[in-house]
Amino acid sequence: MAPDFSALFDRPADTQASAPGRVNLIGEHTDYNGGFVLPAAIPQRTTVELARRDDDLVRAFSVERPGPVLTYRLGEEARQGRWLDYVQGVTQALAFAGYAHGFDARISSDVPLGSGLSSSAALEVALLRGLRSAFSLPIDDVTLALLAHRGETVLVGAPVGVMDPFACHFADEHNALLLDTRSLEYERIPLPSDCALIVIYSGVDHDLTAPAGYRTRRAECERAASLLNVTSLRELGPDAGPRITALPEPLNRRVRHVFEENARVLQAVEALWARDLLRLGALFYASHRSMRDDYEVSVPEIDTLVDLARAEPAIYGARLTGGGFGGSVVMLARPADAAAVAARIAEQYAQATGRSPRVLVPHQSLGSLATPRH
Repeated sequence: MAPDFSALFDRPADTQASAPGRVNLIGEHTDYNGGFVLPAAIPQRTTVELARRDDDLVRAFSVERPGPVLTYRLGEEARQGRWLDYVQGVTQALAFAGYAHGFDARISSDVPLGSGLSSSAALEVALLRGLRSAFSLPIDDVTLALLAHRGETVLVGAPVGVMDPFACHFADEHNALLLDTRSLEYERIPLPSDCALIVIYSGVDHDLTAPAGYRTRRAECERAASLLNVTSLRELGPDAGPRITALPEPLNRRVRHVFEENARVLQAVEALWARDLLRLGALFYASHRSMRDDYEVSVPEIDTLVDLARAEPAIYGARLTGGGFGGSVVMLARPADAAAVAARIAEQYAQATGRSPRVLVPHQSLGSLATPRH
């Protein structure tokens, strides 16, 4: 059993804050291109207990990463390649905004790491919420999300877009969050009561800080935007098809995914308002095909999960969610069948791949492991 706050720091916490992980329903790799995204919150959360200090020392402990309390001084933040980097990224971002306060923190989470469900953004947002409360910082909600984004991109070095911190701060389990990542305008879209979300972690971790993969895709989009003489791919109009086709390989396919994915997000919002789950499911499958074939961020294990979902009559649609190269799949299902079909798909996947999946949503299945065949 992990020590509680008082055992770690010889005093009680002043405040506690939390933030959920997120699942992106549709709109992948569009956020760093100024496009649209449609995430929702998941039940799993990261919780931060905090106590104020009157000096420049930060002491932090992670329940999920056993080890000693780690310390550093404000102004001396430096990337170390471990979980403390996310805490340091937050304090460095706060210093950029003019705030510097030492604190003690105990961090706990059931948002699974490496699953494509924004465990890092959940930590950053929860920490910022706690610090805002503890020190009465005059930080509005949009600024809080932007500070979380700055912490991850600058110190941690992950070239992510703004979707994750915005989703972890503004989204909830009952509404999808339509976010325009160019204007930062957002709208909550109610999720129909006659559909349920399933999220299954593939057992294949992804790492957005790795030098290949995600970084390469972002660089390809920047190169394509330069060739198309636009600041971001969001600026491409409805008649951009011939210009996209004329780009060299693989830039033409990368841009085609982003261009069509933005349209799919807006079509998905229309389908949600109309409660047209068949159309929404078809958009999920189309999005996955695009990520697999045009953007090339899927992996065979993820494709297997999507194929297993496609064979289930109770599933309307399924797709890779998150940055790719591993992670999780999100599915739309009939509510009465969601738990049973999720368990069945996980078991079939384990037998087919030898991986150990986790059914993360529905929440009652959290931690259930399908036994791989050896």
